[in-house]
Amino acid sequence: MNKPIRTISIFCLLLFLALMLNVTYLQYWRAGALNDDPRNRRVLEASFSSERGAILVGRTAIAKSERSDDRYEWQRTYPQPAKYAHLTGWFSYFSQTGIEQSQNSVLSGEDERLFVTRLVDLLSNDGTKGGSVQLTIDPDAQTAAFDGLSALGDGVEGSVVAIEPSTGKILAMASLPTYDPNELASHDFGDVADRAEALQDREDEPLLNRAIQTRLAPGSTFKLVTAAAAIEELGYDAQSQVPGGATYQLPQTTGDSGLIDNEGRSCGTDKIPFTQAMAQSCNTTFAKLAVEVGADAMLDQAEAFGFNSDYLEDLSPQAQSNFPKNMNPPETGQSGIGQFEVQATPLQMAMVSAAIANGGTVMRPYVVDAILTPELAPLPKTDPEEISQAVSASTADVITDLMVETVSNGTANPAAIPGYDVAGKTGTAQSGVEGQAPYAWFTSFAPAEDPEVAVAVMLQKVPGRATDEIAGGALGGPIAKAVMEAVIDP
Repeated sequence: MNKPIRTISIFCLLLFLALMLNVTYLQYWRAGALNDDPRNRRVLEASFSSERGAILVGRTAIAKSERSDDRYEWQRTYPQPAKYAHLTGWFSYFSQTGIEQSQNSVLSGEDERLFVTRLVDLLSNDGTKGGSVQLTIDPDAQTAAFDGLSALGDGVEGSVVAIEPSTGKILAMASLPTYDPNELASHDFGDVADRAEALQDREDEPLLNRAIQTRLAPGSTFKLVTAAAAIEELGYDAQSQVPGGATYQLPQTTGDSGLIDNEGRSCGTDKIPFTQAMAQSCNTTFAKLAVEVGADAMLDQAEAFGFNSDYLEDLSPQAQSNFPKNMNPPETGQSGIGQFEVQATPLQMAMVSAAIANGGTVMRPYVVDAILTPELAPLPKTDPEEISQAVSASTADVITDLMVETVSNGTANPAAIPGYDVAGKTGTAQSGVEGQAPYAWFTSFAPAEDPEVAVAVMLQKVPGRATDEIAGGALGGPIAKAVMEAVIDP
């Protein structure tokens, strides 16, 4: 063989080896990722031709597949679209979101836990059927959360999250504004593209799940974290005398820019009982306490509750709640009242209350309770998981007493439930945008002595209300009350 022929042969051999390596890489190493990629249209077309499993709340399907009269055989439908849109998400030719995306392998029948079902379908020559996903959602709590937000009027932007403290089960997750996932699951793909674009272009962002994707300054609800740090680090209890006063000048500052006040609330002149400081939500007290505790200890306490981390594994995307690092004393003081660069999602503030209710133990939140076969036979359920011990049980008891006083005789009174002790905390946070109304927050749990549910309410925008009407207690308290009553007194 002469040299040119030998060179061409070697070159062709190398090309063949490169081709084989690429095919091996795509069909073996990358197969799973390519199959799961929402842009993979072949997989989606196949999915439209098989019966997708249901998403269940109890035994009620909030997402299911019905027979279609077009080429795709099955149409995805959502019987209660507005109430559950941000949980279910949608399944379409273009994309999937929410539970439809995170649990796609189960719903499509491809999950390894459904191997026996797939094998039986193959042997019987039946089409593949997907498994069902049962959520942790309490339907009464979800209805109370959604109706409570909706009752505030048109244009409301906000969210409600409820958690079972002892397990981390998410009992309710509602977000407004909402949308109709049926419009995005249509087989009229041109119409779907137009509707998706219209929703994405809206200023109020209806596709956004504010419960886990929106993080805002939590205002005075963050005082629960500051109180926890002060009790753990400085040894305070519910009967302790803590710093009071009408105003407090932040360290290293002069003038109004560094002056903290209480907006007219009764916070004494020097020392006041801790119960009074929490019940009246005294800014001066908690700013001073944060400075005394110090930036490092405040950071450790916030992160013990879940700030600066991801924790929700079965629904995405999740925005991390933020607690700043390397703060100076004036920044630390502002952080103690939930301002400066402190930002939290509604889920995060529900977790703070849930941890206090659970003796200081933070449980991983989850929304998928169980996977079911197509015949609704149960597979192993989700096991509750401890994330951290945010505070000691004794500290949790002290904070509970402070929160009960806040509902009984303080700013959180709108959440009081006759016959029960309720623990709660209000919050109103400045938006930082001139002319924009503040954010209203409320977080609570009940019954205080044997907690069954912890709730967080976040109201980002409430049109038609004057700035002085935006308050966590007045607006968020009744919603939280309704959700708690739905759980503890169904």
